[in-house]
Amino acid sequence: MDVLLGAQWGDEGKGKVVDVIAPRYEVIARFQGGPNAGHTLIFEGQKHVLHTIPSGVFRAGTVNLVGNGVVIDPVIFLKEVRNLEAAGVDVRSSLLISRRAHLILPTHRALDAASELDKGKGKIGSTLKGIGPTYMDKTGRNGLRVGDLVRTDLLDRYKALVRKHERLLSLYDHPGATAEAEKEWLDAVAQLRTFNTVDCEHYLDQALREGKHVLAEGAQGTLLDIDFGTYPFVTSSNTISAGACTGLGVAPNRIGTVTGIFKAYCTRVGSGPFPTELNDATGERIRTAGNEFGSTTGRPRRCGWLDLPALRYAVMVNGITELAMMKADVLNGIDTIRICTHYRIDGRNVDRMPFDITEGIEPEYIDMAGWGDTSSDAELPVQLQRYIGTIEAAVGVPITIVSLGPDRKETILREVAHAG
Repeated sequence: MDVLLGAQWGDEGKGKVVDVIAPRYEVIARFQGGPNAGHTLIFEGQKHVLHTIPSGVFRAGTVNLVGNGVVIDPVIFLKEVRNLEAAGVDVRSSLLISRRAHLILPTHRALDAASELDKGKGKIGSTLKGIGPTYMDKTGRNGLRVGDLVRTDLLDRYKALVRKHERLLSLYDHPGATAEAEKEWLDAVAQLRTFNTVDCEHYLDQALREGKHVLAEGAQGTLLDIDFGTYPFVTSSNTISAGACTGLGVAPNRIGTVTGIFKAYCTRVGSGPFPTELNDATGERIRTAGNEFGSTTGRPRRCGWLDLPALRYAVMVNGITELAMMKADVLNGIDTIRICTHYRIDGRNVDRMPFDITEGIEPEYIDMAGWGDTSSDAELPVQLQRYIGTIEAAVGVPITIVSLGPDRKETILREVAHAG
């Protein structure tokens, strides 16, 4: 089983890469996150945004599995299915859902909003999709799972969980879910029952025994990992490669290639530390050229130069074996492009991610010549090749994919020797 994941703070372009390499795989499996994810794919002049369904859904003959590590909002999920069906995609025939995946309730979303509001200026930038409270119920052993939908006491379980949520909401003095939201959720649950469900650990074990190629697709990014990200400004699940094991029920010794996706620069949505952030005209230029607005929330993304200490960290904790660099075209026309090579902390040069990067860190840069316009060259401009070589030398991992635009056709597959 191969793994594909984000090597920065999310929004790196994972959906496009999965779509490009999907023909190599018989099974694409999402292993964590929920509708806080937004994987954008553009091809044949159409834009598609996926939140829960794996990005291989557009490739005929590919099985798409929503793993046990994913949390599912039935309402959002059904809207996503309907949008795909309206675009001519036969979703049901290729989609499987783990029975162990947890369900997001309307009151989970209310708790998310109440918690974020209560934090005031210390808010973490939640997408308010109910992700955190759902994972809290999962670890608190209170959650509802897809497999529970066939239980005769489902409604009793649902009401018991809602009562618990309402007690918590009363502490925040925050309203619960409306009757309309509850009815919409129950109607969506009735539809969700009609989809094909599996015990994904057994399904994937059999697929791998049969020699099928499986790709585990992550959401968000390494620096948002609940354990190894920039805590507390992180998501509520394990976004790193180890999360593919627990999020799908696959043993570590079955992981093969680990592909890390990163942008030629850095972005971040919401609150949290960002050492290389550009609060100037260059940052605004990158945001505009890259259309850096959240595909789930629509919020403008913060933009900055590439951070090599953070990228090296992502390579280390994930065991990344190859990299895909996205949006190189966004930097077209910038005369001088900067790369953060290390941090200056208390008068010392540090080339690794420390425990806390919230304050007292000064990024140290090298400057490189820009590369003009990538669209006019038959091959990558020399300056861009030097940029790629600098990154490869710094992190010790080859860049095998370079994206020069949003369409699946605007992708360069590089023939390079793998490190080691």
